[in-house]
Amino acid sequence: MVRIFGHYVSRSFILLGILENLLLQAAIGVSVWLRFGDIDPATLEVPIYPVWPKAMVYSLVMLLCLVAVGLYHRDHRATSGGVLLRIIIALMLGSLAMSVLFYLFPVLFFGRGVFAISLGLSLAALIFSRALFLRTTDHKVWHRRVLVLGSGENARRISDLKKEWPRCGFKMIGFFHIQGEHDEVPQHMILPHDRSLLDIVQQQRVDEIVVTVRNRWQGIPIDDLLERKLRGVTVTDLPTFFERETGRIKLDLVYPSWLVFSDGFDQHFLQQQGKRLFDIGISLLFLFFTWPLMLLTALAIWVDSGFKGPIIYRQVRVGKDWQLLQVMKFRSMRVDAEKDGEAIWAKKNDDRVTRVGCIIRKFRIDELPQLFNVIKGDMSFVGPRPERPEFVEELSGTIPYYAERLRVKPGITGWAQVRYQYAATTEDSYNKLEFDLYYVKNFGLFLDFLILLYTAEVVLWRKGAV
Repeated sequence: MVRIFGHYVSRSFILLGILENLLLQAAIGVSVWLRFGDIDPATLEVPIYPVWPKAMVYSLVMLLCLVAVGLYHRDHRATSGGVLLRIIIALMLGSLAMSVLFYLFPVLFFGRGVFAISLGLSLAALIFSRALFLRTTDHKVWHRRVLVLGSGENARRISDLKKEWPRCGFKMIGFFHIQGEHDEVPQHMILPHDRSLLDIVQQQRVDEIVVTVRNRWQGIPIDDLLERKLRGVTVTDLPTFFERETGRIKLDLVYPSWLVFSDGFDQHFLQQQGKRLFDIGISLLFLFFTWPLMLLTALAIWVDSGFKGPIIYRQVRVGKDWQLLQVMKFRSMRVDAEKDGEAIWAKKNDDRVTRVGCIIRKFRIDELPQLFNVIKGDMSFVGPRPERPEFVEELSGTIPYYAERLRVKPGITGWAQVRYQYAATTEDSYNKLEFDLYYVKNFGLFLDFLILLYTAEVVLWRKGAV
């Protein structure tokens, strides 16, 4: 993993992005050569040259669309047919985006013929790059060689993680037993004690040592660890390892001192002001493109409810630092959804949802009025989901560190929303909190922009909607 502005990015996906960037730019260059190779540039009605700035813009747009359809997710598990479908959808979205750019900036236009040829070449190039990626991503050259210090319950969790995600970016060398621990990992993975930790690390070319023992100071060869660290081997504790590999902070592994001394949780003035500008700019852009859809949605809700009842639903939610706010949404449930006045969790196939509500909830259209909450400053575009006071009180008393998600403004979309299903139970809220804490810890515009792109996949494939 490579850490970029606080967020962990897979090294293999970075290399894949570089490769696909070069292939997409080459597609434009080859298309221009095929279309105009024997023609004098001075005779062209549309100025084609220089090609490289236009190729760079084309490549950037297409790469963003590839991210938006989920082809750069670490946990992406689509079949070959699914990958092909997503590539085609990405190229269609990219074509639409390029058409808008051609209209706004005519200097970027390079002709319909070149554009058509480049799309065909891009499809072939992306199929090639993905096939190559799938064949080589499991190759040992991409993986960090990890030795686990410990063989107990915590060490077993790393073994389970490797089984659950076979394409994790690390290769298990084995487990180094610490005296006093009860072994809970496969016996064949426990390294023999006829060699010292120093010898094993050197002979096995270990890149990283993960310390999993509960008591760090009992039985651990501190001098050996320090020696290896000074020679370039990374030494990592278990919470940091899981944060990096899973994009979440495991609540049952962290302890207060880890939260205090680990990097992150940094929200300085310039960062907050930059996020505010980002929120306003993105919200105004979304309003510009979605206001016709919002008008149609309002009309549909009004007709579906028999020309009566509210169109906009306002509900009290908890914002940053426990401040209450009125969240606006398109009404997707019956007016009497909570006729007894008691807060009720939304659930899958909820019979309180109206016919129009079923559609707008699946495509997240019901969230669009929250753009006005963002412009007002009550919310951010990206952040933890705002919850109702009743649920916050309940969850704060049962889930450790739940209140820490209130350190930032809530958002329309967020890391937990794009990585986990809709929360309908306390257990779901526990799991989503692990993603929310990752966001609060690694808060930044880079992560916000990635979440914005990932949200497109959630909308296109209707993930997490109820």
